[in-house]
Amino acid sequence: MVPNKWIPYKDFDGRPNYEQRNWLIGSGSIGGKAKGLSFAFEHLQDSELMEDVKLPSMTYVITTEPFHDFLDDNGMDWIHDEPDLEKIILAFSQGRMRESFLNDLDNVLQTLYDTPLAIRSSSLLEDSHLLSFAGKYFTTFAANVFDMEWRRRELADGIKTVWASLYNQAARAYRAKHGFTDRDEAMAVLVQPLIGHDHDGLYYPELAGTIFSRVYRRPSPRINKEHGVIRFCFGLGTRTVDRSLARVIYLSHPNLRPEGNLAREIVRYSQSSFDYVDLEFGAFVSGDLRSLFPFIMEHHKAATAFIELFGDNILYWAGSRPLIPTTPFFTFSDLPTRYPHFLETARKISKHFEKEMGIPIDMEFTYETQEKKMTLVQLRPLSSYEEMASVKIPEVSPEKILLKGSRMVSNGIIDSTPYLVYVDPFRYGNRENHFKIARALGKVNERLKGTRYVLIGPGRWGSVNPDLGVPVDYAELCNCGCMVELGIVEKHFTPELSYGTHFFLDLDVDNILYLPVFVGEKPDIFNRDWFENHPYETGAEEEIRVYKGNFSVYLDGETEEGVVVEN
Repeated sequence: MVPNKWIPYKDFDGRPNYEQRNWLIGSGSIGGKAKGLSFAFEHLQDSELMEDVKLPSMTYVITTEPFHDFLDDNGMDWIHDEPDLEKIILAFSQGRMRESFLNDLDNVLQTLYDTPLAIRSSSLLEDSHLLSFAGKYFTTFAANVFDMEWRRRELADGIKTVWASLYNQAARAYRAKHGFTDRDEAMAVLVQPLIGHDHDGLYYPELAGTIFSRVYRRPSPRINKEHGVIRFCFGLGTRTVDRSLARVIYLSHPNLRPEGNLAREIVRYSQSSFDYVDLEFGAFVSGDLRSLFPFIMEHHKAATAFIELFGDNILYWAGSRPLIPTTPFFTFSDLPTRYPHFLETARKISKHFEKEMGIPIDMEFTYETQEKKMTLVQLRPLSSYEEMASVKIPEVSPEKILLKGSRMVSNGIIDSTPYLVYVDPFRYGNRENHFKIARALGKVNERLKGTRYVLIGPGRWGSVNPDLGVPVDYAELCNCGCMVELGIVEKHFTPELSYGTHFFLDLDVDNILYLPVFVGEKPDIFNRDWFENHPYETGAEEEIRVYKGNFSVYLDGETEEGVVVEN
């Protein structure tokens, strides 16, 4: 971000939008997420984009006042000093809401009758032009079916869950890192109709995801950073904001697949299940594409643009009948060609709001191919190190280079740090309890606070699948200065080729540098001999090694070159 640059969004007052529509509950703050959506309302109206983009039919904002009332009424001031999240969650679940507030919820339910609901956080500090808190707080869903008593309880429980998420470990670590305490934060809540359609009792949008107006990591220098990137999936967008598999399209080069063009690599990074609300049972469900393939083919005219069949290292058109056994995957191979309107709308809306906000942005959306309509469900500044000094990588003798990467490199320098923390990828792959390693790393992270250490490990940091990388959360690596992902083909460890997850947004906001190293691929370097022969301290788990010395990191995002060196 350019220092001292005037940002129109900074001084925007989002409250009148909700007051005028009688969508406001309480007299407190509306929070950051509600502010972003209000900005979208104001700057989308009377725009030519209205032909292609719409907003949720209504969004109720429960201000911070009911949150404070709940804490006061239930004598819960102690939670600010309580480290046990389970104890906090129990206290919220057992706490009583005011009758007047429950009446307000009844009015919401009467208005949004028989429509699944999204219950979203909107805290004081969330989604500002400086801090995102992306993924730190919870979003819950309510099926909103059955009788009124059931629906009221479901909505109230969802709100309590969002309130309680203010005290989770990742949120607390993020606040502490940026100089805030629990008492500096408070939680407002958004209640929106869940955007989607009822497909014979399964409720979901066709496509959902996130658009970013700028690209900060490129798999190829051909990609234009100013054109943005989109990450999306089939069904509810829950899979696009964690490190699950989703489709990434760089808007300057929509047909360039970061994983390459080999069929086996494409399916490795392709979605094979999707999320929806089961209206019959009133439940959030993850469905397997293999069993639901006939259903998808029947209910979606665009299915053959989304799905391909994989067998014997070959991808087949979803409408064909191969003579060999195959498995369906959401590859979205034909989407850019058959539905160019989708990507063109993404380009237009991202540039529109970047101009209006005065800062790069990201937004969450849904899209229906037959309607040719995008629904914007969230808008926020892309709090990131947009402007940094140009990095010049110094001349270094080859034996001093410990790691070198050549794509998806972020931009920045760590001039000197005393520690490297290394998870041995060859030992990690042989362990069953990967989560113990993640928890042990959290202890190392706490011990090295303030050092901006370099963190090196196999595959994808923060992966939801521990076989693909160490399943750490933000609080367990938040103090590192540079995160290195080692891609080792024979161990099936591959750096995350996606962009736009909450995990990566944290890196951007906190100026944590990122370097993927593809071992065995030129010109990348992994100096394994150094890691095997240099003295180190073993962590609580034998896979963790802590090296002490003097190390520097130089990453040039323009030339896509980065090195970690021993000084």
